[in-house]
Amino acid sequence: MQKTLFIGLAGLVGTLARYWLSGWMGRKFGETFPTGTLVVNLVGCFLVGFLYHSFEERHLVDPIIRSAVLIGLLGGFTTFSSYGIQTFTLLKDGEFALALLNVFISNFCGLLLVWTGYTLAKAV
Repeated sequence: MQKTLFIGLAGLVGTLARYWLSGWMGRKFGETFPTGTLVVNLVGCFLVGFLYHSFEERHLVDPIIRSAVLIGLLGGFTTFSSYGIQTFTLLKDGEFALALLNVFISNFCGLLLVWTGYTLAKAV
């Protein structure tokens, strides 16, 4: 129960950080290009890589705190970081075909489903 609570609270902090940073970037650089989302995704990917190594491979922190930061905080900040670390882990483990499959499905099929949902909602 404690782990779930910490993950939820960290997720709240991550979500608010994403909202703040993305909004700030949008005000600073405009909304024509999704700069805010891009920066959030890139920062999240950097942080998950850095913290994953520190937390998972060096075992420097308590597992509850590790989950709260990696799943809650960064998961609330950007799910793209989860996609990044999972794809990286597949590559690190030599699962190149699975990593490519994940990239293809996540990007191509994700965009296809956005278009499909949009088209369906427009038709209804």
